[in-house]
Amino acid sequence: MHSPVNWALLGLVIERPSYAYELAQRFERTYEPILSVSSVSHIYTALAALKGRELVQELPGNSGGRQPKPRYEATAKGLAGYAQWLVGQAGDVRRRQGLFVLQLAMLARDPQASLHVLDRYEQACLAEAQNERVGGRAAAGAPSIPGLAARLSTEERRLDIGAKLEWVAYARRELSALADTRR
Repeated sequence: MHSPVNWALLGLVIERPSYAYELAQRFERTYEPILSVSSVSHIYTALAALKGRELVQELPGNSGGRQPKPRYEATAKGLAGYAQWLVGQAGDVRRRQGLFVLQLAMLARDPQASLHVLDRYEQACLAEAQNERVGGRAAAGAPSIPGLAARLSTEERRLDIGAKLEWVAYARRELSALADTRR
């Protein structure tokens, strides 16, 4: 399963069994700044896919309306699959960062171009750090995210940005030394 929406929805079901419409509302509150769905029907489609893969199951719902509304809960297979997918995400992030580094190195023939890209990358990191401080994405999503998730997310971003800025300083020294030898 490749859809990040399906995996995100499975995470919400793992967090708390819910009705489809409630899941759609929780999805929007939790993931809106990062991940979006086109409509509530997207949630129903994703639930059908998760159910077809036996990652979620329907629980009998109440019959407050014309038709009983089923609630969805994660299966043991769903919980195990979600955990495995999460671990895989760490590798994907690392591969993307590695790709950026390799592609930046391709510009080493023109160290000034590399330094220019590095400056822009640093500015993007600094802007992200500034958004965190003034209540950008993290604060906007914080009320709907349980306290632990918000704290973990904020600290992960803080450490990630710090590490990227340290790497930028290192890369700048390396590229500047290369530029000096080419002069």
